Amino acid sequence: MSEFTLKTRLLAALKGEPVDKVPVCSVTQTGIVELMDVVGAPWPEAHTNPELMAKLAIANYELSGLEAVRLPYCLTVLVEAMGCEINMGTKNRQPSVTGHPYPKDLEGAVVPADLLQKGRIPAVLEAIKIIREKVGPDVPIVGGMEGPVTVASDLVSVKSFMKWSIKKTDLFEQALDIATEASIIYANAMVEAGADVIAIADPVASPDLMSPDSFRQFLQSRLQKFSSSVNSVTVLHICGNVNPILSDMADCGFEGLSVEEKIGSAKKGKEAIGTRARLVGNVSSPFTLLPGPIDKIKAEAKEALEGGIDVLAPGCGIAPMTPLENIKALVAARDEFYA
Repeated sequence: MSEFTLKTRLLAALKGEPVDKVPVCSVTQTGIVELMDVVGAPWPEAHTNPELMAKLAIANYELSGLEAVRLPYCLTVLVEAMGCEINMGTKNRQPSVTGHPYPKDLEGAVVPADLLQKGRIPAVLEAIKIIREKVGPDVPIVGGMEGPVTVASDLVSVKSFMKWSIKKTDLFEQALDIATEASIIYANAMVEAGADVIAIADPVASPDLMSPDSFRQFLQSRLQKFSSSVNSVTVLHICGNVNPILSDMADCGFEGLSVEEKIGSAKKGKEAIGTRARLVGNVSSPFTLLPGPIDKIKAEAKEALEGGIDVLAPGCGIAPMTPLENIKALVAARDEFYA
């Protein structure tokens, strides 16, 4: 087999092609306080300044050994550009949505013609270009963003979103369509800037919030539209115990499905999706990677590898207070597995 680069290995693994070893990276947020201090790129500044954003993203790849550079660090970039109010958080707390532009109806709701010039979108696109220049062509860049379902719920508020899904399905679907269109435009802009993989996190699509029936009836078609319209390999992350919808997720057209430890074993997850998609995860971010100890991280990682995980990764966003040595242990576990 020809020699893999980090990029060709990750792309092959996500497409279900043979690789020499399972890649280890994060498709979810990677900013940790320890690295912010090491490279001088703290939040919240690193959310808006492209140089700092790039610096912090590269730091996790260079100093932990994770085999991809992943940016940005929150799920608020697109929704801010679409009119949501954002609290930018602190050094150890991610930005969050505090205000919604269309809580009562969708009067005047459209995708802005100048979407890509709004909010922090230009900073993210610039950061991707800086990263590509710094790491060269052979390191994969993962562009992360909020998925269309979460975008829709942020535009109208989770409360209205839930209510409309039952009582006003026309508004519900209209919100989803606007959100999907905006998501595709932003994702393709990231690809054009140099991202190799687009990873969407769509927590609001979780069975914790939306019923599996709603997922099949309303959400799946929008996710299919997204994956088929984005010009790159795509990964779908949905939080929580997604077993009730895992098979449906596999029909959404994403190469990779990123899952938490809550699904149980990687082996069971692989059985549910078959050859329709590849499984990414599922070492617990809050319960294993954050607190450690190292042996527990390695044991959980090796269990995922034994279960056939296609890309070894944290099950969700890396908690900002996670020690660097714990992330290194994830990489070490993969190396020991193949030793």
